[in-house]
Amino acid sequence: MSTPERPAPPGPPSAAQAVTPDPYSGYTSPIPVVRTHLGHAVAAEWTKIRSVRSTRWTLGVYVLLVVGTGLLVGLGVAASSADLRGEKNTLSLGIVGLLVGSVCLVTLGALTTTSEYSTGLIRTTMTTCPSRVRVLLAKAVVFFLLAFTVTLVCSTLVGFLQTSLLSGSGAPRPTGGQWLRATVGVSCFLALLGLVSLLVGSMLRHAAAAITVMIGVVLAPLVLALFMTARSLRTVRTGLLHYSVPTQLSVFYTGRLGDSGPAGWDPVWIMLGVAAVAFAGAWALLNRRDV
Repeated sequence: MSTPERPAPPGPPSAAQAVTPDPYSGYTSPIPVVRTHLGHAVAAEWTKIRSVRSTRWTLGVYVLLVVGTGLLVGLGVAASSADLRGEKNTLSLGIVGLLVGSVCLVTLGALTTTSEYSTGLIRTTMTTCPSRVRVLLAKAVVFFLLAFTVTLVCSTLVGFLQTSLLSGSGAPRPTGGQWLRATVGVSCFLALLGLVSLLVGSMLRHAAAAITVMIGVVLAPLVLALFMTARSLRTVRTGLLHYSVPTQLSVFYTGRLGDSGPAGWDPVWIMLGVAAVAFAGAWALLNRRDV
């Protein structure tokens, strides 16, 4: 019985069998690895909001409505040769354009979030930045600063135009406090209103639904109050009148509306509270639902 032959021990590798060294061993990327933070998310959201056509269209129409309507109202009052010596605040003429233009801010706020859900870009956003609260906070910061800046420029420009047009009608010059409320106060209020629309859009994830809800929030209380003529509904009617969006916007020009309604800077704090509640709701739903 023959014994099996043992295999020959392996010899040194030939040139063809020589092991090729790993070209990536010891490789160091020249790109620095940094820990991401809120600033990176804000930069990404700023890139997205300024690169879409909806932003240019809505803000363009917004500027046109605010400045154009304010200029037309100023020209109309100046042409009527009305005596404005008893007028407390001539800057109040700009409220018409701001109230009409607020629909544009509401629309832009809703589109800022809902457009990502309609196109599927939200999946890429959440994959790039897994912290959902950071994404939501970055959207809120970018939108608020953009809406505040545009509104501040428009309201200041309209105020100067109307003041110069009415300078010969005996109208008193606005004080520093009136200028501050009519520019900074109004800008904060409308930017927060648009921010609430953004958060509602994050909760509903549908542009038409979010815009419809926000337009109802802006207009429905005042319209309902006008038809509540029954004596038993007087308390409800007064509350709707005092806390509707158009009425709160007028507080920045009148200082106070009634004995029990908001006064001074109260509309800003009220809208800030509404925005905080909406942010909490949007955050809770965003963490519970899939994208």
